[in-house]
Amino acid sequence: MKHEKSIQDILQAVGGKENIKNFEHCATRLRIILHDNSKVDKALAENVEGSKGYFFNTGQHQFIFGTGKVNEVYQEFQTTQGTGEAASFKEDVYSNMNTGQKIVRTLADILIPLIPALVTTGLLMGLRGLLLELGVEMSDTVLMLFQMLTDTAFAFLPVLIAYSATKKFGGNPIIGIVVGLMMVAPQLPNAWAVAGGDASPLYVSLLGISIPLVGYQGSIIPAIVAGLLVAKIEKNLRKVVPQLIDLVVTPFLTLTVTIFLMLFILGPITHQMEVYVSDFILMLIEAPLGIGYMIYAGLQQVLVITGLHHSLSILELQLLADTGTNVLNPLGTASMAGQFGAAISAALLMKNKLKKTNAISSTTSTLFGITEPLLFGVNLRSMKIFISGILGGAIGGLVTYIFGLTATGMGITFIPGLLLYTSSVGALVQYLIVIAAAFASAFFFVRLQAKKISEEINV
Repeated sequence: MKHEKSIQDILQAVGGKENIKNFEHCATRLRIILHDNSKVDKALAENVEGSKGYFFNTGQHQFIFGTGKVNEVYQEFQTTQGTGEAASFKEDVYSNMNTGQKIVRTLADILIPLIPALVTTGLLMGLRGLLLELGVEMSDTVLMLFQMLTDTAFAFLPVLIAYSATKKFGGNPIIGIVVGLMMVAPQLPNAWAVAGGDASPLYVSLLGISIPLVGYQGSIIPAIVAGLLVAKIEKNLRKVVPQLIDLVVTPFLTLTVTIFLMLFILGPITHQMEVYVSDFILMLIEAPLGIGYMIYAGLQQVLVITGLHHSLSILELQLLADTGTNVLNPLGTASMAGQFGAAISAALLMKNKLKKTNAISSTTSTLFGITEPLLFGVNLRSMKIFISGILGGAIGGLVTYIFGLTATGMGITFIPGLLLYTSSVGALVQYLIVIAAAFASAFFFVRLQAKKISEEINV
């Protein structure tokens, strides 16, 4: 086998084949859950052949091999270990999480499947902007078709989220789709039109209380709650409804009860919560003198280390739905560029040629928005390197603030993220300057500490 030495090293580090309870892989890491974590030899785990780093998080021992290579290692590991219990891997992961981690992971499981569609929408927005910037004349029909391509996903966002949430919580996703469609039905006043003053809410009296009804275009939290309701109501009804009438009664009651609760009770409450959360986030980011931008861009990669970065998708979605732009995208890229600059600077200080080569190779995936190999393989080996990356990211955040730079979409960063800034040549140049500023400043900060860092990494 091509990666036999790597696999043998892993087995030795985790306490043998019999200690492995389950295993899976993601884009860059082989993730292993053990029966007994006390049997792990951390020193061996950190020096597995071909691995760019090791860390333990949410009950998972994670070995970083990088994109592409991790698939090969996983396949050979599977041959050695057997098929494992892939179907229950997520259950094993959840069992090792605290409540906060479970909430974040649940949100990620709901939102991540939607990202390809939302990324495509953002790219189409960028393409339309680029064509207009280049002076391409478009007829009203062509512009209308472009609008259909760029606006549909966000106009029907509650449909996508209600579907994904219902599926995640174990309900019938088709009912989730229907509930989502009802939440944005044309019979309800359009939420964006109401917000813009072009329409008024539809008031309905319930138990003497006047309740305003508005569509949920662009809403996220209400759609997640709707999906949860569909799943819970359906499961409970199936326990009591006779099988003879289950096919008709269960979907009927599930649908009607869910949409009633969403329109008259839970929908207005969760939507208001959503508005408060969105306003609070914007308030923090828009702190005076770019302080919020600097803090976010400096510390965003800290969230990657903990795995909490998946929860940022809901914030980006909310910003796009509310404002049409996404400031978190360039700030996230600035954070990556800062860590990238610090890692390259540190790698050049390494005296061992093999270590230097491995360190530089572990940074390449960062260019495509994947930073775990860089973080765990290089930067976290010395807090001076990691902090230099944080400072570099903060400077990139300040430059973002000065430019007022925002993206037209989400889901892609660094080099692929260029496609989100094609609406104008100026935005594209500004995006590149943000990356360069974060990279160069982090590189410089490492060089300022070259003697001490060199002593740490060349032991």
